[in-house]
Amino acid sequence: MRSNGLTNCHYFNQSPIYILFTVNIQVQKQNVALVTGSSSGIGYETSLLLAKSGFHTYASMRNLEKSKSIVEIANKEKLPLEIIQLDVNDDRSVKEAIDKIVDEDNRIDVLVNNAGYGLFGSLEDLSIEEIKAQFETNFFGVIRVTQKVLPIMRKQNSGTIVNLSSVGGRVGVPVLSAYQSTKFALEGLSESLSYELEPFGIRVVIVEPGFIRTNIMNSSIIAKKAVDRESPYFSLMQKVENHFKSMMDNPSTSQPEVVANVILQAITSENPQLRYTAGNDAATVMQAKKTMSDSEFGNLIKQQFL
Repeated sequence: MRSNGLTNCHYFNQSPIYILFTVNIQVQKQNVALVTGSSSGIGYETSLLLAKSGFHTYASMRNLEKSKSIVEIANKEKLPLEIIQLDVNDDRSVKEAIDKIVDEDNRIDVLVNNAGYGLFGSLEDLSIEEIKAQFETNFFGVIRVTQKVLPIMRKQNSGTIVNLSSVGGRVGVPVLSAYQSTKFALEGLSESLSYELEPFGIRVVIVEPGFIRTNIMNSSIIAKKAVDRESPYFSLMQKVENHFKSMMDNPSTSQPEVVANVILQAITSENPQLRYTAGNDAATVMQAKKTMSDSEFGNLIKQQFL
């Protein structure tokens, strides 16, 4: 989508030197963003918002069959948005996607690591395989994509990496021990990475959404043992699952556009914060966590979920 200048130059038979000059001007004018997990929810809205805000946006997803809606909007509004296949669990897929972006644009200014899913189930009901799969996508997927992008950003001496964590990256809740663990890990990774990358002009941002009205209940996985009525945690699982469903139906629950706006604010700020909360409840929960004793906060969680 960003080769218009080059095409026009060929059409008018301009010299090779002028062609290169024209393309370089376009690259400077339009920053390039890559968003993972863009088929729905936060990734979907973030990709559209960045494109509407002038970023040449690569909306990536594992399954391209889920791209119909975002493609229709991009075409209708003539947005600088391209769909690209990227499976964060696949080394080859990640390499091919990053190589394609660099071939077309020669840079990546923003990486939004959003791809992930939820895994419901008490620890005793979770298999090691289910837990490993959760970490493979939510944690190692972030590492896999980030490691491929870092050499590009270092060469530019600039860039912003946004990692989608969660309030669950700093607050534990029942039957989400595996999911929360991936987000706790992502928080530590991101904070440590911020020190490593600062000398290269690369910024790291952690975004911590609270309850957001997405299709999380449809995209999440429930552990096989968790649906067994004989499980000693079955009633607990039902309570937490019902709580999540009620929050998704609650009109006061924030829309994914709220998170997209926070991401845009962070990447366009001259001096972004390390952490941003997003959503109506996120800041409140974080403040409670900060000011309450562990016992007091634990009682609050029990009241909410149990």
